Amino acid sequence: MTDDLKTPGDQTEERAAAQKSANERLQALRKLRASEGRERYLDMVQKERAMLLEQGIARSTEQLLDMAGASVPSDTEDEGIKDRATGDQLRAVLPVQSWLPLRVHLIGLKDAVLKIAPLHELNERQLKALLSTATRSGFHVDRIEIEVWDRKELLDTLRAVHDLSADRCEKTLAEWLMDTDNGLLLNQFQRDMMAEALQMRASDVHLLQDNNPESPNWIQYRIDGDLMPMHLLPPESMARLTTLIKREAGLNFGDRTTPKDGRFSFTWQGRAIDVRVAAGPQAQDGEKLTLRLLDRASLKGFDELFRRHADVADYLSKLLSPEIKGGGGLILLSGPTGSGKTTTLYACVQQIDRRRKHVLTIEDPIEYELRYATQWQVRPGMPGGEFGDLIRAAMRHDPDYIVIGEMRDSYTVETALRAAESGHTVISTVHADSALQTFERLRSLMPAERERSSTFTLAQQVGAILNQRLVRTLCQGCSHKAVVEDVLSEEDMNLLGVEPGVGVRRHNSNGCDLCSRTGVSGRTLLLDALLITLGPAQRNAIYEALLENVNNIIHEDGVIVHTRREGLVDLVLSGLLDPKSALMYLEE
Repeated sequence: MTDDLKTPGDQTEERAAAQKSANERLQALRKLRASEGRERYLDMVQKERAMLLEQGIARSTEQLLDMAGASVPSDTEDEGIKDRATGDQLRAVLPVQSWLPLRVHLIGLKDAVLKIAPLHELNERQLKALLSTATRSGFHVDRIEIEVWDRKELLDTLRAVHDLSADRCEKTLAEWLMDTDNGLLLNQFQRDMMAEALQMRASDVHLLQDNNPESPNWIQYRIDGDLMPMHLLPPESMARLTTLIKREAGLNFGDRTTPKDGRFSFTWQGRAIDVRVAAGPQAQDGEKLTLRLLDRASLKGFDELFRRHADVADYLSKLLSPEIKGGGGLILLSGPTGSGKTTTLYACVQQIDRRRKHVLTIEDPIEYELRYATQWQVRPGMPGGEFGDLIRAAMRHDPDYIVIGEMRDSYTVETALRAAESGHTVISTVHADSALQTFERLRSLMPAERERSSTFTLAQQVGAILNQRLVRTLCQGCSHKAVVEDVLSEEDMNLLGVEPGVGVRRHNSNGCDLCSRTGVSGRTLLLDALLITLGPAQRNAIYEALLENVNNIIHEDGVIVHTRREGLVDLVLSGLLDPKSALMYLEE
């Protein structure tokens, strides 16, 4: 049957079958890579664990493997129906308000049976509500099975694993505001605020302290790219909170006029959370604090990040594990601020065999500690502390891979190109709006007198350019099902490239308890990618296109192109993106 004679239903079934086959292949590949990663670092981890135990530090083998980026992949997928999940996976997906007030320990889900250990007896209504929430969250749950635990053991588990402080943030705040001189309550509220932000998957916490009595002093969380106002404090109470945070971050809490940066850490759910604090002035006599929450558990693995782009993952894997030294070339990640470039950068580093290869990163600032990698902090203004200076110094330390946090000036670009030309695999980020514009951005940073030679090096060394965006995905618990022609006009369907009769999902503006009434839950990667598979002797056409018209690159043989449109259509057909939202992203 030709494509012209196929009905929309036939085409949808074919796409579903192809997607299922691709998912099965990707899942098998993920398990293979994870198995290789575990074997790769297992002997190192076992020796480290023995040394840590001698120092009185208890870490399991699984914890250390996870810190090395070699944890076992889940049998479940983030998207679609799941009938198996660990307790941690359940706690990460199920909304807090559905299980935390019940005082239950979520043990796990296996063969569609959800096992829990309740502190108090649950009635039929509570059990039905929990089962309904799990089902709407995408889990396949036929029944709930209750395990009886020793009360003391269960209480200890609830305190250690669930961190119940996230549920009592409002209560602690109310108690502290009635007695603002109580330092214990202030410390407890700060702790509860951090736990609440982490439980809600916030990436940043914003605190605005303004002494003007008419100005509101809000604490806001950035969740899935949007700021959400959470707690309103009086000016004097906010001043006490900001002073406490600055003191913990090692900042001069008496100075409110000079921008400053600091860090502190705390333990939550048994793991260390780093907090990067940026302080700056606000209005006449106020202050703005921005806290970046750095939780290693929120970092996505390589295969998880590229789950919807299997061929991109395969090609990047080859670049990140070249057959011979110097075979990787230049890998560039571009996009606006907040598009997840750093997350992708860390995922690429975790994919590298750091047991046999030396990875050296140059960052400003260092966000996450990477096991078995050398990490250097850029120190602007200090002799030899700039990006370019550190790249030159790095080449004397026998690296196989040089990871550069950002290429922001001509010296950095020149030095990075020289490093790639001399046989090092260089991975870096740059600000650009598209994959093709990344070339233009780099050329704009090249010195005029060496533009042709630098462009030639760029054409010879670049292996992949990934321009990325983070797209907010629909809540699968409340989004409305529809047929595409009920949502888009014929002109818009042609613009997006979607056939009539295709089933889609629409945004529910009222939302539900799973998505905090927003209608959206989480974000996914949207790629605009150029993969250049040509050998060095075949790249003259790439060089000429860079000099004359960069748009000609996409027409060259050996250049694989993934457009943003392809990704948007895939997300729409998968029910993760509203078609009208896809049109807006397409216009961007």
